[in-house]
Amino acid sequence: MALMDVDAGRRGVFWEVRAGRVPPPPAAVLLGWELVEVDPELGTIEVAFKASEQFTNPVGVIQGGFLAAMLDDTLGPALVATLPENQFAPTLDLHVQFLRPARPGRLLGRGRIVQRQFLRPARPGRLLGRGRIVQRGKEGVLSRR
Repeated sequence: MALMDVDAGRRGVFWEVRAGRVPPPPAAVLLGWELVEVDPELGTIEVAFKASEQFTNPVGVIQGGFLAAMLDDTLGPALVATLPENQFAPTLDLHVQFLRPARPGRLLGRGRIVQRQFLRPARPGRLLGRGRIVQRGKEGVLSRR
């Protein structure tokens, strides 16, 4: 679904940032967050990140905490894009499994909502670097009004 098609008439924090009416979160700016595709009806999202050299450990790969933050900033917006205005869903837990090292450069985050319950929507996701999965995980949130 084209990004402009899904923007029409939507309200809420995700869409306010998207429309430029609200500045993006500082963490998203730091991570180089860029929306690639979102489908609120399907509960799916794809975002790109710019993994900076500043995120690397002594052997030149991205530190796990930055990768976890990228996964969190993929899965959170997947749900927030579906919420009505004046509702938000902070993360309660984040489970991450690191599969291989990630190098600086463009990383893609893909997430989807598989269960829509008020207390803990389940959101699996993965992070890809150079076409290969480098991390996968899931997240639970508390949906608040």
